[in-house]
Amino acid sequence: MRRADRLFRIVEYLKARRQAVTADSLAIELEVSVRTIYRDISDLCLSGVPIIGEAGVGYMIDKNYVLRPLMFEVDELDALMLGAQMVESWGDKDLAKSARKAVDKISAILPELLKEEMLSTAIFSHPSQAKTKITIDFSALRKAVRTRNVVEFDYTTEDNRITRRRIRPLCLAFFGPVWVTTGWCELRQDFRNFRLDRMNMLVVTEDIFRHERGKRLSDYEEIINATKPDLK
Repeated sequence: MRRADRLFRIVEYLKARRQAVTADSLAIELEVSVRTIYRDISDLCLSGVPIIGEAGVGYMIDKNYVLRPLMFEVDELDALMLGAQMVESWGDKDLAKSARKAVDKISAILPELLKEEMLSTAIFSHPSQAKTKITIDFSALRKAVRTRNVVEFDYTTEDNRITRRRIRPLCLAFFGPVWVTTGWCELRQDFRNFRLDRMNMLVVTEDIFRHERGKRLSDYEEIINATKPDLK
């Protein structure tokens, strides 16, 4: 269950009951940990949902509370449309398809006037000749980042040397017009950035990596932040 669906379900579950509901019973109902329920309740309260209660006692909600319908400002719709177009222009085919589906879902629930505003946006992001050619399966690499599958590939360096690499893919980043994957490289035993347009013969292995201290994306970010110049 997606987190957004789970939060909605928590609100509906509490509204349907007259007595306080414990975190344990919510955890069983939603098939998550009690700690997750505590975190979700806290986030709901911070967002303004009138939940009363505390950990170890139980939770209740004002029965008059109604979830506000999803609504957007015109500028927010422009931002969403521009973002979707950029994903279509610069992302992989599966991601582009998902972007179009997301736009369809949003437009389907909008009032007619806002739908017209959204679909008639005058802000565009078109494909560019500067887009680098990517020959590997972009979608497969993106999914490997999510599922934490080790990947192997041939990589062409700036001086045209080809090396075989095996990495833990940690993230994908877009530095227009270039896509880069950051990973822990087993050959170099260090973090490395690889341009997707220089990668070939990508293989997503069945090896699943665990997040280990010193090899995580957060560790890489700490290194990058530590090397930034102090501008104070």
